[in-house]
Amino acid sequence: MSNITYQDFEKVNLRSGRIVKAESFPKARKPAYKVWVDFGDEIGVKQTSAQITENYALTDLPGKIVVGCVNLDPKNIAGFMSEFLLVGFADENGAVSLVTVDPSVPNGQKLF
Repeated sequence: MSNITYQDFEKVNLRSGRIVKAESFPKARKPAYKVWVDFGDEIGVKQTSAQITENYALTDLPGKIVVGCVNLDPKNIAGFMSEFLLVGFADENGAVSLVTVDPSVPNGQKLF
């Protein structure tokens, strides 16, 4: 793995946000949810497809504070525009465990 400069890191726009809505996504090839996150006044609500079905029930997601990369190009996933990347780590079984914030911070805070 090679090092990057701090200026390179500054280009990655990781922001805090609150999940406002989540739905099943049966058209996705791999099990996934459609997730909408409020990133505050500057960015607003963005949507994404997230393969987080193994560790999270749909009813557990609304209200959860998460971290998303909001400056990636949009990607069409099975007819649904994914506007950001919800970030997480693989657990011991390879399922995604979301990056969250504790204690909570306002929506839209930039990770630094």
